[in-house]
Amino acid sequence: MRKLFIGAGVVLALLGGGFNQMACAAESPQRPIMQIQNKQGIKVVYDARKDEWQAGIGKSLYYVRGLVESYKKQGVEPSKLDIHIVLHGPTAYWALKDEAFQTTQSDPFAVNTNAKIIHDLNALGVKVEVCNVTLRGYGWTHDMLL
Repeated sequence: MRKLFIGAGVVLALLGGGFNQMACAAESPQRPIMQIQNKQGIKVVYDARKDEWQAGIGKSLYYVRGLVESYKKQGVEPSKLDIHIVLHGPTAYWALKDEAFQTTQSDPFAVNTNAKIIHDLNALGVKVEVCNVTLRGYGWTHDMLL
């Protein structure tokens, strides 16, 4: 029995240092942010295929906005970024004008909450695109898009 307690004590002593470091990291008010080296010619393509939502908008749109904001905080202006997000299949309706959006939702009063973020992203230079195969598959036209 005594060997078991000694063995457990050694294991806890060895692990204790790791736990202490993890606790300090968790208590730290701010983690250091690694700065980016390249601040020009940054190209990003998002391929949105999952109809998931975050904060009332399409999750991929939410993350693209966060990416642009993150670059801004590191001194990279949106004009230096070349970001495209392509909406495929079940996410394509995010880019529909309200009238077409209402049809997809079977609700004549539905409002596309993605319209504002898409407009804001476009103003920042982000290209929000819908896959043409998806457009044809759903029977939509380009004039139905935001």
